Amino acid sequence: MSSETEPTSRRGPRGAQSLRSRAARPGRGRRTDAARPRPDGPAAPESPSRSAAGQRRNRPRAGAPGSSRRTGGKPRRVPAPRLRWGLLAVAVGAVVAALGTMLISGFDNDSNLQARSPGGSVAKAEKVFASVGTGDCLTWTKPDHSDLVELDCADDHLFEVTDTIDLGVYPGSEFGPEAPWPDSLRLTELREEHCVPAAQRYLNGRLDPRGRYAVGLMYPSNDGWINSGDRILRCGLQVPGLSGNPIATTGRVSDGDQSKVYEPGVCLGISQNLPTDPIDCSQEHAVEIAATVDLSQRFPGGPPAKEDQDRYLEEECGRLTNDYLGGPHVLRDKTLTVFFDFIDVRSWLAGSRKLDCMIGKGADQEGFAPIVGPARGRLLINGQEPVPPPNSGRSTPKPLPGAAPLPPQPEPRPAPR
Repeated sequence: MSSETEPTSRRGPRGAQSLRSRAARPGRGRRTDAARPRPDGPAAPESPSRSAAGQRRNRPRAGAPGSSRRTGGKPRRVPAPRLRWGLLAVAVGAVVAALGTMLISGFDNDSNLQARSPGGSVAKAEKVFASVGTGDCLTWTKPDHSDLVELDCADDHLFEVTDTIDLGVYPGSEFGPEAPWPDSLRLTELREEHCVPAAQRYLNGRLDPRGRYAVGLMYPSNDGWINSGDRILRCGLQVPGLSGNPIATTGRVSDGDQSKVYEPGVCLGISQNLPTDPIDCSQEHAVEIAATVDLSQRFPGGPPAKEDQDRYLEEECGRLTNDYLGGPHVLRDKTLTVFFDFIDVRSWLAGSRKLDCMIGKGADQEGFAPIVGPARGRLLINGQEPVPPPNSGRSTPKPLPGAAPLPPQPEPRPAPR
């Protein structure tokens, strides 16, 4: 069996290639300070797999088509010392949007043949796969899924089943005994047609389109399809990783907040100036999590306006970040910036209430500068130790001969405590 997640389009920055993911979920910012102005970026385009899928609508289908397009907002950048982009809570989105649909290898090996191992482990895995139903949780450690097991959803798992689809009951020859194994584009269509609606039903319409979970699909291997006549699909939910593998999670999706947040001290890796998966802070990373804010404590009612969230988060993230770093001077001395996102109406109605306060350094063009080391210790930005700005404010270059001097520069303002 193999598995596929929807194109990661869940949280990332908003704007042109700023960030977002759906296991798959982007903004361009307005630059004040030394940043160059750039136009607002468009929402992330549909993934190549979806575009191609759109050209295949004349093929016979099982079930009615579904849709799960995601759109991104736009981040803003504010002057130092609390310069910030409004980026998507996890800023991994844009990276996945660029990757398109992620196919996570399942019971298949590189040759698309079923991987077999001593002791009949594949047979055991297939028996487990055949016996599970809606609400069951699965996990595995091997790339071919040959050690697939069912376990309590309270334990670490990789896949929560939302529905079972038997393609063998559909009329026509597409899924008949002599039918070829579906290619990746058709499997993407099947996931959209069956698994996206199944996830909404499973969660009573409360799937956060920008949350931490993605819609996934487990399907028969080439060998199982051709030689065993297996036509069973399992739809499910999982936490996507940009590395191409799902990330372990605990608890049922319906029982918790779907906000894509991390524990303080977690660093998110960097690829093409964009955040990726959690990584050790001693390695190159884009941002470090300073704190998590629960907006329900400030906004107990309906969805708050973005402007109201911004005002609250600017103060709260500033205070919490200063506490995390050990004082209001650390951000300024290390030339770092606080970043945060906002929760849109769809996510709020799905029950998501939490956002991360992230520490990073905006790159000159777009995205983030690579950082090595924890924000509370010795760190390097772009391979160099940060140089604190002079106490008189921003450094003022000497004017060229004959040029008028620059006007007085504003004094830096510490983040509120």
